[in-house]
Amino acid sequence: MLSKVKDSIKHSAIYSFGNISTKLIGIILLPLYTKYITVAEYGIIGVIEVTIMILTQTMMLGQPQAFLRFYNINIYKHKRKTTLFTLFILLFSTGLIICIIGQYFSKNIASFFDNPSDFEIYIRLSFVIIYLRILNEFFLSVLRAKEKSVLFASANIFKLGLILGFNIYFIAFLRIGIRGILYSYLISDIGLLLLLSPSIILQMSAKFDLTILRLSISFGFPLIFTSLAGMLLNLGDRYILKYFVDYKEVGLYNLGYKLAGILNVFFIQSFTLGFLPLAYKYFQQKDDKRYYSKMLTYFMFVLCWAGLGLSLFSAEAIKILALNPEYWPAYTVVPIITLAYVFSGGKSITSIGLYLTHKTQVIAYSTIIVTLLNIGLNLLLIPKYGMMGAATATLIAFIILYIVSQIMSNRFYKIPFENHKILILLITTIALYFIPFLFPDLPLLIITIKILILVSFPFILYLFKFYETIEILKLKQSWKKWRNPHNWKKTFPQ
Repeated sequence: MLSKVKDSIKHSAIYSFGNISTKLIGIILLPLYTKYITVAEYGIIGVIEVTIMILTQTMMLGQPQAFLRFYNINIYKHKRKTTLFTLFILLFSTGLIICIIGQYFSKNIASFFDNPSDFEIYIRLSFVIIYLRILNEFFLSVLRAKEKSVLFASANIFKLGLILGFNIYFIAFLRIGIRGILYSYLISDIGLLLLLSPSIILQMSAKFDLTILRLSISFGFPLIFTSLAGMLLNLGDRYILKYFVDYKEVGLYNLGYKLAGILNVFFIQSFTLGFLPLAYKYFQQKDDKRYYSKMLTYFMFVLCWAGLGLSLFSAEAIKILALNPEYWPAYTVVPIITLAYVFSGGKSITSIGLYLTHKTQVIAYSTIIVTLLNIGLNLLLIPKYGMMGAATATLIAFIILYIVSQIMSNRFYKIPFENHKILILLITTIALYFIPFLFPDLPLLIITIKILILVSFPFILYLFKFYETIEILKLKQSWKKWRNPHNWKKTFPQ
């Protein structure tokens, strides 16, 4: 079982390098953005980015997940090349239609905004970016299915270089603000598509299989609503914030959300990229349920520890990243959103039984219901509490989704998750976060206390008997090997 866990960690670690590269671009470029664009403009680009992500995820029709499933099921192995071609044609055609429709109605859509001439350009660029990303995301899912994690990471790092270079050129030198950001996205997605297309297309067999198409749409169709609801759950509060407040507060919330999103990018998305193919691979093998159970415990441990560090130092991080003091109040939402991400990450494992048993419609129903609840909470809390209300609504929604996902998943494939340990993790994390607030007037001492809290986290869990005997033994063995240089070759074989 430990070898399976190590396999998951290895692939997730490699995926993280590539995933971090593009997903953290908003954080990496913060000093540039905060120097050359206003908080209100940052709010506008936040709404545009949300729209691009929502439409991209929705218009992929759940086909990346469908390909992962077909690729890892033995009865479809002989149809891998045909499946790849069939799903590619589906997404190529769908994306093209969406792009044409977007271009045709761009002027009408832009008329609803201030400065419609500017927004028309933003909309036109956005729909082309959406089309390119639909294809790129599908090609990247092919690399995931083949467990080509190094190539996956390399492709995303290549995209990062393009985004960074062109953002600096368009924003710092040409000073064209939002248009410059969108031009950078457009060029980087074109570059990634040109890089991936030749090798992926050569793996296709030019035969359109209607049976595969029907099965993949049947599997992916519920995931359309899951993706749409999930994106609205994560990002839809930007629209409600804009309705009740202004672009400036949207900009602050967007910045705080991006900082909390480091947990999502570094850990959750990277882990999910590596975990889902392996989850299918180990399904119904010996100790598969224990594998899923321990993965949740270990993953929540990592999320809580990393989330605690992110929350403790959120104010300091914002002040370092944002050159303009007007951005600094964004740190207030970071701890709440970070905790929401902890539950979001846990949900990616607690719902695994629904994926394994092909009950994706249950995922869709659950996500849609919780999304509607989230919208209601946003409408209730935002008018009175602004961005703090939006953050609180997000946290409540993800807690409920985590619980519902585990309950529904266990109805179809019961996995003995270690919920008592998860509860210990959550209580310990929340309690430790509030300790620095006991020393409000001692800034130097507070920094020291925060560091001590972060370092002591795993040791405090030991006092609550969080670890199993075998886990403690393995940790001691690893420590001894690391301390003894003569054992390095055994620890890290060539």
